[in-house]
Amino acid sequence: MDPAEVPPPLALVDVTKSFGSVRALRGLSLELRSGEIHALVGENGAGKSTLVKTIAGVHRPDGGQVLVDGSPTGFAAPVDAQRAGVAVIYQEPTLFPDLSVAENIFVGRQPRTRLRTIDRARMRRDTEEAFTRLGVDMDPDRPARGLSIADQQLVEIAKALTRQARVLVMDEPTAALSGVEAERLFTVARTLRDSGAALLFISHRFDEVFALCDRVTVVRDGAFVSCDPTSDLDVDTVVRRMVGREVTSLYPKEDAERGEVLLEVDGLTRHGVFADVSMKVRAGEIVALAGLVGAGRSEVIRAVFGVDRYDAGTVRVNGETLPPGRPRAAMAAGIALVPEDRRQQGLVMESSIERNATATRRWPLSRLGLLRPRAERDSARDWGERLSLKFGRITDPVSTLSGGNQQKVVLAKWLSTDPRVLFVDEPTRGIDVGTKAEVHRLLSTLAGRGLAIVMVSSELPEVLGMADRVLVMHEGRVTAELDRDEADEESVMYAATGQRPNEAA
Repeated sequence: MDPAEVPPPLALVDVTKSFGSVRALRGLSLELRSGEIHALVGENGAGKSTLVKTIAGVHRPDGGQVLVDGSPTGFAAPVDAQRAGVAVIYQEPTLFPDLSVAENIFVGRQPRTRLRTIDRARMRRDTEEAFTRLGVDMDPDRPARGLSIADQQLVEIAKALTRQARVLVMDEPTAALSGVEAERLFTVARTLRDSGAALLFISHRFDEVFALCDRVTVVRDGAFVSCDPTSDLDVDTVVRRMVGREVTSLYPKEDAERGEVLLEVDGLTRHGVFADVSMKVRAGEIVALAGLVGAGRSEVIRAVFGVDRYDAGTVRVNGETLPPGRPRAAMAAGIALVPEDRRQQGLVMESSIERNATATRRWPLSRLGLLRPRAERDSARDWGERLSLKFGRITDPVSTLSGGNQQKVVLAKWLSTDPRVLFVDEPTRGIDVGTKAEVHRLLSTLAGRGLAIVMVSSELPEVLGMADRVLVMHEGRVTAELDRDEADEESVMYAATGQRPNEAA
């Protein structure tokens, strides 16, 4: 048979899926071919997560077909998808921390000896063979506890290989990885592709999509928009198809009049984490904390807000010294913190949208100590309208929202406190280009209204596009302070790596 006539290992044809009144998938089709890395892109809420869960057997489609090797197949459960050779590598894998790497790979399906005991030697041997195929050096006997996110993902990929998986879905796999870790993952992905596997790669990072993928499928509002070879596309075309409109400015930073100093940090030190960090932030100003992963940026703002204690230094808000280690005092002084990990630190995922959006305003929405449901709902709806939040019902669990809309709920929770100083840690991580532009526009508007904003970001274009000043950190220390007109990618990266330009020449 002509290779071109061989049916793909997995295809979706006109698949539909609804949750109540919300139509998540609207006749969506997708074809994954052997020996190919296929990108899936779309805004948050476009249906990507529902599509992945349909492929993984978590959701059963309401209509359409799932084809395996050209034959209609129904996945009633994830185990059916696994038996068909489908594996999903999530952004943050969930391994059993007290088991070894090999035990995690074979959990629930351990090989047996003739005496029906667990064949640990075979487990170790097969694990080593899988890592060898991936070009990775990892000890099968080491505990999973302490593994980096990157290494945990490699364990999941090795697990897929031992299951003889032919289709691998990588859902935002690089969101929590450093550049070096991401490049190692790309090498593994190319190795899998060259061995004949079909890969679906989901990412909001266009540089990764264009560097790694062979074809790109765009989805919008749960429907198929286009599928083209990557070589026939450019970023502007993909963005236009994703959002259904021109994104005129991804970094709509407006000039704002800088006012008085609202936040002053002097000599802040936490032993072993950061040292002698100082900064002043004025009303109407966006100051970015830049640097490589592990530089101590998030730790600094957590200490300023009082989540973590510090050993030396002072924090003043509007001239008043803030006591260390007391988030309530920070909130009372007018500080708000949008954390890096919205799912673990910013939201209660099982709770409703309205309850999350008003979590910081329990007292103002109460009467005689009792929360007023109508006041809570009205406040949540008001902020939902202000931030263009997309949801089914305000009483739905916040877990039902897309990543971008979850981020808006976190923003609503803190903006409703009417802060004077706003910390935002990785404000656009894992959200689509359209929502990213909305968040940037919101930050610019808030600065224009006189807020002092401190933004932690690992995305250099975001730092350069949004910040009035850039403080660069390296190994817990501020190594450079750059005004907007003097900051560029080279100057920031030199400082982030602890070098000066003439040292790197």
